[in-house]
Amino acid sequence: MKDTLYLLAPGFEDPVYPGKIFYCWHCALMEGVLASFPGLAPMLDVRRIPWPRPRREVADLLGEDNQSLPVLVLGDGGFINDKDAILAALTERHGFPHPHP
Repeated sequence: MKDTLYLLAPGFEDPVYPGKIFYCWHCALMEGVLASFPGLAPMLDVRRIPWPRPRREVADLLGEDNQSLPVLVLGDGGFINDKDAILAALTERHGFPHPHP
């Protein structure tokens, strides 16, 4: 089973900030890495989830307390929800280059 990377779909509104459109910068970072290495990206199942909670697809997998994105759900069990740890997993598990320190 493939690892699945869940990202927030860009261009969302937050009712706390009326009239503004947002993107998640951690998710945008992941999108940039995927776009930079298009030959490696198909090794993952990438799903873009709408911003509002509950994020049913993620909550059903990981529980109501684990809906923050980005999150990498590992095909062999478990998940990673820290951006730096996700980048490390992309390197270790899927052959993406290392981020420069």
